[in-house]
Amino acid sequence: CSKTEQNLDTDNQRKHQNTTSSTTQTAIVASEETVTPITKATKSKPQPAASSKRQPLRIIIAGAPASGKGTQCERIIQHHNIVHLSTGDMLRAAVTAGTSVGKSAKEYMDAGKLVPDDVIIGVIQDRLKEQDCQEMGWLLDGFPRTQTQAQALLDAGILPDCFLLLNVPDELLIERVVGRRTDPVTNKIYHLKFAPPDPDDEELLARLVQRSDDTEKKVKVRLEQFHANLAAVKGSYADVCVEVDGARSPDVIAKEIDVEIRKRID
Repeated sequence: CSKTEQNLDTDNQRKHQNTTSSTTQTAIVASEETVTPITKATKSKPQPAASSKRQPLRIIIAGAPASGKGTQCERIIQHHNIVHLSTGDMLRAAVTAGTSVGKSAKEYMDAGKLVPDDVIIGVIQDRLKEQDCQEMGWLLDGFPRTQTQAQALLDAGILPDCFLLLNVPDELLIERVVGRRTDPVTNKIYHLKFAPPDPDDEELLARLVQRSDDTEKKVKVRLEQFHANLAAVKGSYADVCVEVDGARSPDVIAKEIDVEIRKRID
């Protein structure tokens, strides 16, 4: 071949290579443009996170006189930030507020009579409808005490997530009650054995008083009443009842109660 023909052949080969390269690049681009929209179209959309908000806790705590309910109520409130409710406090608040059930309660209280169950249930119902109980949950302390009261709560739709029962032997309960002394100035409660006052503070020791119903004779009557109603009340909450050994230290009891409550949160 002549040089001219060779040059022509070389030029043709370069054109062919350029054309092939251009075609290949176009195909690649076209392929990428085709794939990208499909990938975007089929990409799954993020799903909204499931709500982690739990329902407010509803707890009833029960136990005989001096079983340690007050101490454990303080721990529960501190750990779980729920509203502490006692019938005495609710009755006084309803009377002060002048609600319809408060007025009914006042008539019985002024006459020195026991407030009937239906009035107490009405007071509790009104209190549980308030915003703090609805949003934070509640701890009902020492009520119900009888099967009639328990059934009235159930009929009113007041159902706890957990019914805590502190079990303490009667002998220890009597010892706890009889040894209690109150400082009328500070309202602080001491115990001659378990939480004694400062033995060197003669002024404090001189003013300590014993409640009139903190005698062995009277506490035995209260314990008889408690035991007479206990089985029926427990039966009303059999599915959510948690019995706790209340004869141990307050810290140990509090830890066990906290575990049981968290089971109902989780």
